[in-house]
Amino acid sequence: MIPARYSASRFPGKLMKDLGGKSVILRTYEAAINTDLFQDVFVVTDSDIIFKNISDSGGKVLMSKKSHECGSDRIAEAVENMDVDIVVNVQGDEPFIDAISLSKLIDVFKNDFKKEIDLASLKVQITNKEDIENTNNVKVITDVNNLAIYFSRSVIPFHRDKEIKVKYYKHKGVYAFRKQALLDFYNTPITPLEASEKIEAIRYQEIGKKIKMVETNVETVGIDTPEDLEKAKKYLDLK
Repeated sequence: MIPARYSASRFPGKLMKDLGGKSVILRTYEAAINTDLFQDVFVVTDSDIIFKNISDSGGKVLMSKKSHECGSDRIAEAVENMDVDIVVNVQGDEPFIDAISLSKLIDVFKNDFKKEIDLASLKVQITNKEDIENTNNVKVITDVNNLAIYFSRSVIPFHRDKEIKVKYYKHKGVYAFRKQALLDFYNTPITPLEASEKIEAIRYQEIGKKIKMVETNVETVGIDTPEDLEKAKKYLDLK
C-alpha cells in the first residue's frame, strides 16, 4: 500500500512533480511492483489528480472515503475489509526503495514464530552532521534486540561523553504491519507524543506495539523538499 496525499506542508504537490518524465508517485508505484515481493500493490489517495495519474498509467489505485492525517490511517481504511495478514507501507515520496530492504522487512514476520512483533521498519546509519541535525530526518534509537525505543526529529541519542562512539540512525518511512496492529492504530486517537513530534510511529509505541527496526545500508533519496527533488533527478540520471 502506498499512501499518497496531494497536499504536503513542506512541499505541496510533491508527489505529482516530474521525475524523469513520470510523476514521483508513479515512479514509487512502479518501483514497488518491480520488487516482485507482493501479491498486490495499490496507491491509496485523497486526490483526484493522483488517482487519474495512476489509473491512466494502468495502475491500481483506491480513493480514500475519509480525511486522514497520516499514511497509516489511510492504509487502515483501505485494508480494513481485505483478507490480508501483512501489509507493507511504502511512502509515496520514496521512489527508489529497493527490493533487498523490503524483503528484510517481510522476513521479520516469516521468522517471528511467536507473533510477538507488531511492526517492522527500516533504519539507515547517518554520519553527516547536517543530516543528523536536520529536523526533516526522523532519528530512531533501539534496544539491544533492535526494537525501537523512540523516534524523534531531535538529535538522539545526546552525545554527552565524547570518548564513547555513537551511531545515529535515520528512520526510513517504510513499514510492514500485522493487520491488527494497523487497525488498532486506526482506532486510537492521535497520542500526545505523536502530536508533539508529528511522527506516526510514536503512536504505535504509545499504545504498546513492538516495532522491529531493520538496518539497511541502502540510502536512497526521499523527497521532502524541492532540494530533495533535484537530488532525486541527479540520482535517477546515475541509475
